[in-house]
Amino acid sequence: MRTLSECWLKGAYQGSRWLLPLRPLGALYQWAMARREQAYRKGRKITWKAPVPVIVVGNITLGGTGKSPLVAWLASWLVAQGWSPGIVSRGYGGKAPHYPLLVTADTDVAESGDEPLMLAQQTGLPVAADPQRARGVQALVEAGCDIILSDDGLQHLALARDIELVVIDGARGLGNGRCLPAGPLRESPSRLRRVDAVIVNGDPQPPLPVSSVTTMQLAPLCWRRLEDGERFPLTPLPFTLPVHAVAGIGHPERFFRTLSALDVEGEWHPLADHQHFDADALNFADTRPVIMTAKDAVKCYALAPANSWVLDVEAMLPPEFEHWLAARLSALS
Repeated sequence: MRTLSECWLKGAYQGSRWLLPLRPLGALYQWAMARREQAYRKGRKITWKAPVPVIVVGNITLGGTGKSPLVAWLASWLVAQGWSPGIVSRGYGGKAPHYPLLVTADTDVAESGDEPLMLAQQTGLPVAADPQRARGVQALVEAGCDIILSDDGLQHLALARDIELVVIDGARGLGNGRCLPAGPLRESPSRLRRVDAVIVNGDPQPPLPVSSVTTMQLAPLCWRRLEDGERFPLTPLPFTLPVHAVAGIGHPERFFRTLSALDVEGEWHPLADHQHFDADALNFADTRPVIMTAKDAVKCYALAPANSWVLDVEAMLPPEFEHWLAARLSALS
């Protein structure tokens, strides 16, 4: 059974008529966000400028768009170019005893939140979780990082940024094009014209209010057995069918479509984004294999049954984007 928030999000993307009475509130929210941005731009609110370049990877929509895979790709690309990147994140879902929290592959997910821990494990780079991103950035700079990637934080204007990248889900686009609570937007669609690049995850279906976009694809990489981390190729499947597939991410349907494309069959279990897992959440009546995302896996090491698997994915971007980014970074130095 869908929760109220899931029903609302589906309606916001599909343009359901029952959201029409919320349009005045959406217009008020859009006005307030525009006023807030103007206050930072004109110096009425304080912005902290880091001593190193900052790249923000964010979105203007609710629901998953693929930001974290892009951050992981950028981290790998920057290392290949000779940079020493660090990653800062709000650490949603985590509660640390102190901040900034320097996240390692062994950090307790209850302290870090799922996305910082996932990125620390995937990249092996310094990761800081801190609701005050400027404080997290300072810790990363002190740790020797010479460039910062902010996972999310487009609306966190207290941290100055040199490059803004916005990720849009290609299938869902901007939904009904209205701001919260009348639609799925955190800011006006016109915000896309003020960022440095709009990156569409998948083939863009609805039109966007920008003249140029970069298309990103999320490609399945391998199967990873959760209990020991051993990796297996995509084919043949290293587990039997049918399966139980769980997804506590912003857009579970994308994960399930990927599984179907890999000829995985079974029951799909969409969960809330940043879902808190306990043993009951993975306690199915049968012994089918359990398949999950990398984001969910970091919360399930001690909970999942033995026959649990992770589908690792990687972002793929065109060479033109790499050339553009290299030129932008060169212009900053």
